[in-house]
Amino acid sequence: MNSKRLWLWLGAIFVASFAVLGFLGREIYVQAPPVPNRVAVANGATVYTRDDIQSGREVWQSLGGMELGSVWGHGSYVAPDWSADWLHREATTLLDIWAKRDAGKAFADLTAEQQAALQARLKTELRTNRYDPATDTITVSAERAQAIGLVADHYVRLFSTDPALRPLRTQYAIPERSLSSDSDRAKLGAFFFWTSWASVTNRPGAAISYTNNWPHDPLVGNLPSGSLGMWSIASVLFLIAGIGWLTWHQARRGEEDHVATPASDPLLSMTPTPSMKATTKYFVTVVGLFLAQVLLGAITAHYAVEGQDFYGIPISDVIPYSLTRTWHTQLGIFWIATAWLATGLYVAPMLSGHKPKFQRLGVNVLWVALLVVVIGSFVGEWLGVQQKLGHGAGNFWFGHMGLEFVDLGRFWAILLFAGLMIWLTLVGRALWPALKTPSESRGLIGMVFVSTICIGLFFGAALTWGRHSSLSMIEYFRWWVVHLWVEGFFEVFATAVIALIFAGLGLVRARAANAAVVFSTTVFLTGGILGTLHHLYFSGTTTPVIAWGAMFSALEVVPLALLGVEAFHNYRMTKAAPWVQTYKWPILFFVAVSFWNLVGAGILGFAINPPISLYYVQGLNLTASHGHAALFGVYGMLGIGLMLFCLRTAYREAVWSDAILKPTFWTLNIGLGAMVFLSLVPAGLYQAYQSVTHGFWYARSPAVVHSKVMETLVWMRVPGDIVFGCGAILLALFLARLLLLRSPTVVRTYPTPELVPAE
Repeated sequence: MNSKRLWLWLGAIFVASFAVLGFLGREIYVQAPPVPNRVAVANGATVYTRDDIQSGREVWQSLGGMELGSVWGHGSYVAPDWSADWLHREATTLLDIWAKRDAGKAFADLTAEQQAALQARLKTELRTNRYDPATDTITVSAERAQAIGLVADHYVRLFSTDPALRPLRTQYAIPERSLSSDSDRAKLGAFFFWTSWASVTNRPGAAISYTNNWPHDPLVGNLPSGSLGMWSIASVLFLIAGIGWLTWHQARRGEEDHVATPASDPLLSMTPTPSMKATTKYFVTVVGLFLAQVLLGAITAHYAVEGQDFYGIPISDVIPYSLTRTWHTQLGIFWIATAWLATGLYVAPMLSGHKPKFQRLGVNVLWVALLVVVIGSFVGEWLGVQQKLGHGAGNFWFGHMGLEFVDLGRFWAILLFAGLMIWLTLVGRALWPALKTPSESRGLIGMVFVSTICIGLFFGAALTWGRHSSLSMIEYFRWWVVHLWVEGFFEVFATAVIALIFAGLGLVRARAANAAVVFSTTVFLTGGILGTLHHLYFSGTTTPVIAWGAMFSALEVVPLALLGVEAFHNYRMTKAAPWVQTYKWPILFFVAVSFWNLVGAGILGFAINPPISLYYVQGLNLTASHGHAALFGVYGMLGIGLMLFCLRTAYREAVWSDAILKPTFWTLNIGLGAMVFLSLVPAGLYQAYQSVTHGFWYARSPAVVHSKVMETLVWMRVPGDIVFGCGAILLALFLARLLLLRSPTVVRTYPTPELVPAE
């Protein structure tokens, strides 16, 4: 493979993909559901104002937003999806109003013919678009306004201390006294109404709603559109074609040339620089944050059973479900990102042999900055959920953003972006000499450098929206952060670093590794960039988003098809020479990455990615099964593997315990597998059946979420969680032993040279 040609292809794919993504972003902005100046009754009375709706969204965000139930399918799974819940409640309430007025009895007591007539009327009432752009007003009938008032009263009582709804609050994991103001509760209802209005109201000139008829609710005519089925079939065909092409390409390329494994470890004579040793504190932080995430995950999962207590201890007033889930998801991002950032700081001087001035100081300053962001954002989120910062600018800047995975307030996000700029500078100036020096590894180093730039810059997408930006546009840019930043460019960075590690150890040819990494990155980003759109099918977007998202998210799975081959090659490297056993466990964690990439990102990911599938299961536990298997199984295992490699080369004379790493590796993998396949996948399949047969609102209702089946499946997480937790504790024990003990038997038999590049 010609590396120059591959780089040109990569550049072309990058530019073309972002051009399409930008064009569709403009379309999302133009076609987003309108937030009206008024929602009014036909007689002119005002039901809601724009300020009510926008303030209601800020109230929702301060409560935890997507961490307390979901909106348009994005968020947590214990409380309802508020858009689906309001929609179904409004529909049934309106049917009862009509039935009592026309027949003097409840809707349930009518004959089948009478019910059918009212249901047809209901669909016309709810689906007809009565938004007038000239007056910026949504007009509703008097009966619908009455139904809205009754449903709104339910939410006012739900988020208060009304004793009658306490059992429901417990089932939803909503703490008592969530909101102290009736005005705030009423505005929260205004936001929920608007999200449900967009979910059922047909776009002007179209027969589908602003959210492409999501959520599924046959009562109001929310059924999958023809485009969902058509593009789902097309995506499967695209996937098969992509896998066929990749398999043909792999067969055509043939086996790589045999590499003569060095007789001894090429990195044995490397002396870590002070800045490289300074990254140790990052890895200690990684393990500490990982342990905290595991603990918070156990508390969060238990809330699905008790709601407001933890084994009888009333903790929801202090750390409610929305907060533990916030911290649990954010810690996953924080510790994995910290491991990768530390790896960049460690390997950059190792690759170039260059020791920039004040590099150690920069590494230490960045570590402090990261701690400030983690601690500061967590304190701000606690204050936000506890309603200490209000619902306006205070919460937006310092509190809880209410957006899953991007929950930290804007001030903390700016500090994190500044920290990433520092990291980009530190890694870039250490790599620069190696980029200027011709070598077989320069292409790999270039890929590390380019991905470093992308990691630094693309978190800036989290700074693009304001307090009252369109929810559709917020979702658009939020997934730039979650999908492109976390799942995209970090993976490119890690792939290049792993290739450099193997090349530096002499286990692969640098030239072949360079071409392979550029090729795999090209294939990955071909689907990965536009694959971002599959998160946006039902977020107030149009059919072209479904078309592009379906096709290119299918391509994301293509490079995963041959991961078994990659895993086998990586495992075979551990047998290449006796000295390679030194790196056995870092390499085996890389093997685990390939396995979970195939299972978590590939199988479980594609199970929910086609539009027709996601239509029924978005916001159910099948999404969570994919999230856990992919986030920890791929990125978490990768972070641990990179950490172990850095520690192995930095602490040659420390007590390195394979006896601890072996059970660590297996308990983490077995525990994750048990968590996913004994609990999350069966729970997701059970909910999916309810969603298909009854409707999404029902799949997320207490009747299902707190059914005997679902609560049993929650308890089925316990064995896997215990095994997984043991793995986390063993990893902490390994690190403590490594850093606190020194082996008296290890004696250097070689002179200590100046820093030698890994190549």
